[in-house]
Amino acid sequence: MNKIINGIILLCVISVSISTKAKMEATEHIEKIIFGAGCFWGVEKEYASISGVIDAVSGYADGSGVAPNYKAITEPVNKNNPNNHAEVVEVTFNKNEVSASELIRHFFENHDPTQLNRQGNDVGTQYRSIILTTNEKQQEKAKQLIADYQLLLSDAGYGPITTKVKALEEFYPAEEYHQDYLVKNPNGYCPIHATGIKFNQQERIAVDNSSLLTGKNIIVIEAESHCPYCEKFKEDVVNTYQGTIPLTFKLATELKGLDIKTPTWATPTILFLEDGREVFGNQGYMTSEVFYQALGAFKLGKSEAYNVAFNEGTDARFCKQYEIFKDTPDGVFIDKLSGAPLFDTDDRFDSKSGWLSFTKSVDGAVYELEDNSYGMQRVEIRSSSSGIHLGHVFNDGPNGQPRYCINATVLEFKQRENL
Repeated sequence: MNKIINGIILLCVISVSISTKAKMEATEHIEKIIFGAGCFWGVEKEYASISGVIDAVSGYADGSGVAPNYKAITEPVNKNNPNNHAEVVEVTFNKNEVSASELIRHFFENHDPTQLNRQGNDVGTQYRSIILTTNEKQQEKAKQLIADYQLLLSDAGYGPITTKVKALEEFYPAEEYHQDYLVKNPNGYCPIHATGIKFNQQERIAVDNSSLLTGKNIIVIEAESHCPYCEKFKEDVVNTYQGTIPLTFKLATELKGLDIKTPTWATPTILFLEDGREVFGNQGYMTSEVFYQALGAFKLGKSEAYNVAFNEGTDARFCKQYEIFKDTPDGVFIDKLSGAPLFDTDDRFDSKSGWLSFTKSVDGAVYELEDNSYGMQRVEIRSSSSGIHLGHVFNDGPNGQPRYCINATVLEFKQRENL
């Protein structure tokens, strides 16, 4: 239990360190789209209840020559004014969790888009059906869905859709008393005048997260669309990761059944889970160094292995792990975090020192650093994949060969037959 608690404390420290750095390197997936579908009280309530919607704000838009406030747009002179503002709702959403297409489908299914400048008994240009987009893709999706929905409405005997699709020029938030109106006034008036016609529903493929509910797991949340920082994280970290903690890619919509705290509106988002619960989360790109420091805290906790790996510590002579590893069958010793091969049993020898000794490393697996600590001149050895401290190399090996003096606690072992 103490090891788990200490690991969480280490992860919290690392999380704070990451959060205090410069601008987050991530692909953000937050968008806005504006809908007018009659009285904005009901529209706001509908969208606020949708998973993936971050905020829904009642307001005014698409008018000119009329002040953007409730008193002005409801003046009798503006009832049929084509330049009057429409009552609209600005929807801010995480497109990783809910798409613009889903929100537009919801728009059509929850009002009558064939009614011109009205919804039921609410009559006037302020109640017109309108979609105000913030990018070209939203416009394209809206127009395509109008065509699709028109076919369904026509088959059911409805007339033409009157919804206008325009690029947003400016949105004006409504007065405070209009915000969350139906939450403040549960019996308030604002009926939904839906036609009852639904888009053809495509069943989503069930996502099985049962394997993530046991033990430790790493999840990388990626995007359906292009995500430059996701590709960079794959190139710098994932493509060489071979560690024993499973690493899985998911979309933000595929996290059902998991206890996730970190927001998922930016990609990549890297999550460390234990028994299905988030222990650590990071929005945005992580360098290899930062990733492996966080993974070290997650996997090793406050242990001798963590001290060796990240604080340049040294195993005790003839430690327990040394005794286990000194006489293994044929195989390879791997980095405890990255899983990369480091040393081969073919190159192991007994130096009588109490630490694992090898005449060489796997090609390219380690790099050397000058180490003048403790008043000595030594050559430090670090893992090329994770950057963790492994030990030192000396020139006193057998037959004039080097002696790689390596801490056993930062290694794992794989038998050759299992490679």
